Amino acid sequence: MYMAYGWPQVIPLELPNCPSTQQIVYLKVVNSLLLVVAPTHIELWSSSRHRVRLGKYKRDVDSIQREGENLRAIWSPDTKLIAVLTSSFHLHIFKVQRAETKIYIGGKQPTGLFLSNISLVLNEQVPFANKNLTVSNFACDNKHMLIGLSDGSLYTISWKGEFCGAFFLDMLPNDGNDLNKLSNHYSNGTVASGGQMDDGPNHTNHVVSQTSGIVHLEFSITLRLLFVLFSDGDLIQCSVSKRGLKHAESVIVEKRFASGEAVCASVAPDQQILAVGTQKGAVELYDLADSASLIRSVSLHDWGYSVEDTGPVNCIAWTPDNSAFAVGWKLRGHTVWSVSGCRLMSTIRQIGLSSVSSPVVKPNQDFKYEPMMGGTSLMHWDEHGYRLYAMEEGSSERIIAFSFGKCCLNRGVSGTTYVRQVIYGEDRLLIVQSEDTDELKILHLNPPVSYILQNWPILHVAASKDGMYLAVAGLHGLILYDIRLKRWRVFGDVTQEQQIQCRGLLWLGKIVVVCNYVESSSTYELLFYPRYHLDQSSLLCRKPLLTNPMAMDVYQDYLLITYHPFDVHIYHVKITGELSPSSSPDLQLSTVRELSIMTAKSHPAAIHFIPDQLPHDDMSRSDTSSTHEPSKCLILRINGDLSLLDLDDGRERELTHSVELFWVTCGQLGEKTNLIEEVSWLDYGHRGMQVWYPSLGDDPFKQEDFLQLDPELEFDREVYPLGLLPNAGVVVGVSQRMSFSACTEFPCFEPSPQAQTILHCLLRHLLQRDKREEALRLAQLSAEKPHFSHCLEWLLFTVFDAEISRLFDECVQQRWYRTAACYILVIAKLEGPAVSQCCALNLLQATLNESLYELAGELVRFLLRSGREYEHSSTDSERDSPRLLGYFLFPSSFRKQSNDAKSPSSKEPSAHIASVKNILESHANYLMSGKELSELVAFVKGTQFDLVEYLQRERYGSARLEDFASGLEMIGQKLHMGTLQNRLDAEFLLANMCSVKFKEWIVVLATLLRRSEVLYDLFRHNLQLWQAYSRTIQAHETFAEYHDLLEELEGRLSLTAYAEDT
Repeated sequence: MYMAYGWPQVIPLELPNCPSTQQIVYLKVVNSLLLVVAPTHIELWSSSRHRVRLGKYKRDVDSIQREGENLRAIWSPDTKLIAVLTSSFHLHIFKVQRAETKIYIGGKQPTGLFLSNISLVLNEQVPFANKNLTVSNFACDNKHMLIGLSDGSLYTISWKGEFCGAFFLDMLPNDGNDLNKLSNHYSNGTVASGGQMDDGPNHTNHVVSQTSGIVHLEFSITLRLLFVLFSDGDLIQCSVSKRGLKHAESVIVEKRFASGEAVCASVAPDQQILAVGTQKGAVELYDLADSASLIRSVSLHDWGYSVEDTGPVNCIAWTPDNSAFAVGWKLRGHTVWSVSGCRLMSTIRQIGLSSVSSPVVKPNQDFKYEPMMGGTSLMHWDEHGYRLYAMEEGSSERIIAFSFGKCCLNRGVSGTTYVRQVIYGEDRLLIVQSEDTDELKILHLNPPVSYILQNWPILHVAASKDGMYLAVAGLHGLILYDIRLKRWRVFGDVTQEQQIQCRGLLWLGKIVVVCNYVESSSTYELLFYPRYHLDQSSLLCRKPLLTNPMAMDVYQDYLLITYHPFDVHIYHVKITGELSPSSSPDLQLSTVRELSIMTAKSHPAAIHFIPDQLPHDDMSRSDTSSTHEPSKCLILRINGDLSLLDLDDGRERELTHSVELFWVTCGQLGEKTNLIEEVSWLDYGHRGMQVWYPSLGDDPFKQEDFLQLDPELEFDREVYPLGLLPNAGVVVGVSQRMSFSACTEFPCFEPSPQAQTILHCLLRHLLQRDKREEALRLAQLSAEKPHFSHCLEWLLFTVFDAEISRLFDECVQQRWYRTAACYILVIAKLEGPAVSQCCALNLLQATLNESLYELAGELVRFLLRSGREYEHSSTDSERDSPRLLGYFLFPSSFRKQSNDAKSPSSKEPSAHIASVKNILESHANYLMSGKELSELVAFVKGTQFDLVEYLQRERYGSARLEDFASGLEMIGQKLHMGTLQNRLDAEFLLANMCSVKFKEWIVVLATLLRRSEVLYDLFRHNLQLWQAYSRTIQAHETFAEYHDLLEELEGRLSLTAYAEDT
């Protein structure tokens, strides 16, 4: 899982030496190198910790005029060659060579970087230059390149510059009824070098001419699949034999996708998923391992954005581990999604009730609302997934790099705990502070500079079982962090540190287990270090491994290692002696069992022990110090299938599918106050969260969905779960927030932790099984927890079918607004959306009156989403159009279709949505009339109310100031500048006033904040206003504190006047 953090960084590109197209041709990151091909030059940058331009090649003006600008480009897989096709169809092949010049930081610190030379080694005109054709992008393997032409053919060129000729794809369907599949046994017809078809030996007479041109190619070397996209939206899947792309008979058409609206595609080879971008702005995911069946479709429609706002999909980029993908749109922004459909990050702001977020509405072109406002043309992740490099549509001046952190999930060879949630970036850890579950916070933790300088970036992080220690591994070595003492532990001998190349981390009690790669022998081994000392002398055991493990797990004294394809080895760990610096402990590994499982299923991504679950009475009587070898384990495969493996007989039972991650909870936590001991495990996928309980019947496990009960006000598809707080009975997740500042061009991306209680599910589970005493004991343990009352409310909702509306009214009368908000969701389920809309509107007015703006914002989002569903489900033709809500949200971006005079999008917005806008505007008028500015700022931030549009409309209404003197005195009394929060509120208001050029307010707020630069820019062009301002300040004794500001302004304006006169 990936989450953006911090401010986007800008990498400036060199400006062209002649007028050129403002569009970057190619962008790719390979082996810590970033290649950028512009219309007139090539730049090679380092994408490592130090982002430095390593080399460039700049074409001269004569070459550009003679051969045209760079049009298409591709980088060879070994990064040694770059192929560029110009607009006049000249093929340039460049060679990239590393120079001997090293790069140092500050003249002393080595970076491991070398300058590079980019030289032109071939320049020839392609044979199809005179055919008046257009071309697609390049695709390539190690020996050849492939490019699509507008006549429907594919042209092959070797990396040596040999033109191998063109061929058409055999588009004949098979004789069956499956329209998605094409014949597998036909060979492709070849075409001669010039593009004319010959009746050569490789040409078949059954070739059907493709009338539409090829616009996009996507080739996966790993899967040996080629995807060909045509200009009419058809997408074809072809298999490529081991002979490569050179031979026409090696490319066999297999399937045609039925979308018909495809505009781009990107393949995830590890997951075997194809992402297809469409004209409607959605992305369709296809399972290549299951006959290219449609998995799901993701879009921003549920967030209130239609294709009129974002445009069609322009580009798709998968993360290196294929667990998430970034989607860029033609008109506006980009978004990162998980495979399950969770929106992890988006540059597009969460819309409110007006059109300020629409790409068409820009009150001030100098005021930046969000990055990538003009659309996204190219994107690529770095090799570790820590950076997403993006190019804005129509821009060739800079690259924007977004920083991402990855979550410590229980996948692969690194273990994690459930009580400590950690996100790790390239040079930092973001730790969720969960001691106070009422207010979760994220702490930024930086590793020691001496370690990260030598071993950038961070690659593995594992938390101990109790969550009090962190093991962190970078490029080499290992460091430990004690959360209680806030201290780092490092290797004393740097030589020993550099001998460790960590491939995975686990905690075995007080021992950290390192999966180490030995570069000298290309072997793998396990290293066991005590947490109190990192040194070769304290190494407890060194265990050679057969090969690189796929997954590992630890339970008590048992260690599980899984090798490719599916070999399971289980070891018992025996420690003799005390684990302390004063003793000499010894660790021995003994093999318990070895399994080799033959299966055609995909490889495991994670595998974890399932402890044998005993009845509660037996557990209380058993000796807690004794250990028992687990007989089952849970397997999550790469394709998302979750299954239960019996280690005794090797039988595997399929449980569910489309799972991204899971948490094994049974037997993992020994605290007496553990509230989730009744749960076997939890999983998360596109259906949301699922909890699994043990059962003593024929069916040993029972499944129950629970996190889909309250998507509007609690967890939704913007919150990704990280782990559990067993003592509080909650799931901790994280979502994206953006904070905007007037002094920065881009917003700051802030991961925001969220908590979702599951106590109501556990209580319902116990009651349904007649475990009343256990339910009572669980309720007593959790009575002091922050979410306990909330859980009882949900339990009431799901167990009893009561008169919910009456309960809601009673809560409103008692001012229990949070509880009333929970009732609204139940009302929507039981009594329908119309009743819930009415209740939500009443509650919205009540929360605004009580200044509960955070809850009011949640209600606004609920009203928008439920209102859209209500309109969509209506049988009335005027309500059935999904564009109706878009008309209300984006009125100025709405354009009447000439061919649809009766389009329902031209109607007025529905009554209940208009009521929301009226309520918010009425409250804004109330606050602005009374100049309750701090309240106004909190109201705007909490409800996403469009303050800019409101100020434009109310400039001469409620927002009007009578005169400067009274306004300055009154607002100064309302906003005491000695308080930090008031100053931040004033800065927020000033930024919004500047965006609408509201001079009266700008003068007042800038004076209170003593922002002389703002006043200077205002007065230098309006000396009459300056004179009136000066007289007013001097005439009032109450403004004496601003005389020094007046003197400063007078001096600057005098110097400006003098300079203009001279």
